Amino acid sequence: MNKLKLQEMLQQFFREDIGDGDLTSSIIFSEKDIASGVFIAKEDGVISGMAVIQTGYHLLENNVSVKNFVSDGELVKKGDVIAEVTGPVHILLTGERVILNLLQRMSGIATLTNQTVQLLNDPHTRVCDTRKTTPGLRMLEKYAVTSGGGYNHRYGLYDGVMIKDNHIAHMGSITKAVTVVKSKLGHMVKIEVETETEAQVREAVEMGVDVIMFDNRSPEEVKQFVEIVPSHITTEASGGITLENIGQYQGTGVDYISLGMLTHSARSLDISLNLKGGSKA
Repeated sequence: MNKLKLQEMLQQFFREDIGDGDLTSSIIFSEKDIASGVFIAKEDGVISGMAVIQTGYHLLENNVSVKNFVSDGELVKKGDVIAEVTGPVHILLTGERVILNLLQRMSGIATLTNQTVQLLNDPHTRVCDTRKTTPGLRMLEKYAVTSGGGYNHRYGLYDGVMIKDNHIAHMGSITKAVTVVKSKLGHMVKIEVETETEAQVREAVEMGVDVIMFDNRSPEEVKQFVEIVPSHITTEASGGITLENIGQYQGTGVDYISLGMLTHSARSLDISLNLKGGSKA
């Protein structure tokens, strides 16, 4: 995770929530009122985003002490204390909502990813995400996928070529699209092609692309297509794969299964911050 980007994101999120100040906390508490609080998991899950707690509070106040008791990727049980914070009460409460929102969101994605990996139960096939992320949260959501045991697909339109059905339809064929790309693309960037038929898979193989994706194919079709693709070309299955049927893709031999639902359909993990009391000036 890029720490500079995390700081910039948190500054933006704090500005949105705090505005000109936390009216409630600043009126009730003085700057000398000190307390401690604990972040508690309210349900079982996989944690992601522990850096958000420390980075977030330190942006608001340098003298907030943060002790993390778990690391990203760890499985926690309901009632587990995952972190303790100590500092001015008004700072702890002012930063609470933004920090919890991100921590809960990221841990929910990590938990769903972990569940998906366990259901697939295939050491050969990796589960990865897509670009179906929340605008503004892509870095954090993709990081959360890795916390849950998944892998990242391309981060955006800029770091990989992915020739999809609409590109192919307009160009007329995979061959034409790949030929144009190869004539202009540098050697450091990979080329992926989306396919739906055996003929398209064979065409993509002939064109020597780096990754071939099988779009909306059944487990039987994926297994059949994998056998056509030489081992130096990475294979990927995507589309129509859910928690209910992902186990059917076990043993198909595909290298990756990409799932938009890891980020667009994850439910936030229930986590709370409970103050333990403190000293009043």
